[in-house]
Amino acid sequence: MSNTAKWILGIVAFFLLLGCLLVISVVSMVFSDPDDESVGTSGDRLAVVELVEPIVDSQDIVRQFKKYRENKAIKALVFRVDSPGGGVSASQEIYEEVRKTRQSGKPVVVSMGSVAASGGYYVSCGATKIIANPGTLTGSIGVIFQFLHFSELMNKIGIDASTFKTGKFKDIGSPFRKTTDEEKKFFEQLLGDVYDQFVTVVATERHLDRKKVLAYADGRVFTGRQALEYGFVDSLGTYEDAISIAAKLAGIHGKPKVVKEHKVRPLLERLMGQSVSELTSIKNELFSQPVLQYKFTSPY
Repeated sequence: MSNTAKWILGIVAFFLLLGCLLVISVVSMVFSDPDDESVGTSGDRLAVVELVEPIVDSQDIVRQFKKYRENKAIKALVFRVDSPGGGVSASQEIYEEVRKTRQSGKPVVVSMGSVAASGGYYVSCGATKIIANPGTLTGSIGVIFQFLHFSELMNKIGIDASTFKTGKFKDIGSPFRKTTDEEKKFFEQLLGDVYDQFVTVVATERHLDRKKVLAYADGRVFTGRQALEYGFVDSLGTYEDAISIAAKLAGIHGKPKVVKEHKVRPLLERLMGQSVSELTSIKNELFSQPVLQYKFTSPY
């Protein structure tokens, strides 16, 4: 067989293999759709919902809470939160779904991971009980609004920009000019209102005096042990402890049956591994972040 024929056969074999991988991936995604997960309608079970990333969108978490709340076989939920927070609106939507589930009569126990701060703490407030590890970083009660300014750089390289608008605040936050004093006052009022919403939820759900919440609501983070001392969590414990507490609250005797969804990874991530997942995280961090955020900004 000539070298040319070998090359052709090699190329054909490569594309056949790639095609097979594509078909397998599509089939697995179809049959592994978390919406098709069979939880059953008999027997006492406990569901786990995981939030282990910055809060950009609320739809998937909301869907899971609604599904488990409506399933009679699920007697309680453990909400595993390992997140620095994120978008204000998405955090509020998740919190509301957690609260609705608790008020429906199904206990919800939050198990805090390494970080459950800002929006990660906000969503936790709707639960029946909040369990933190002693070293968990939580708190960071506050709101942040950030944007970049390019005006000085543009002046140095000789680039100008024109903006046509119908109102003085229409291009507020524009990167092409500096913020005016009037706009700064506007931002203070905007952030003040969203901050007030956060403080109100914490004071109401944790049954704390508003003045006490305000004493710690300056954006600072605290450890799980400090949070327990201040009244922001109910007890210290691990993920397994949270499962046991949830089962006890639901009246489940013995070791509970635990169900949870398994996230289906995209084809490219399956083929190329962790590097694609990291690139996706970087992309989301740079381009998919909500402007107004309940988020703990890490120094690293």
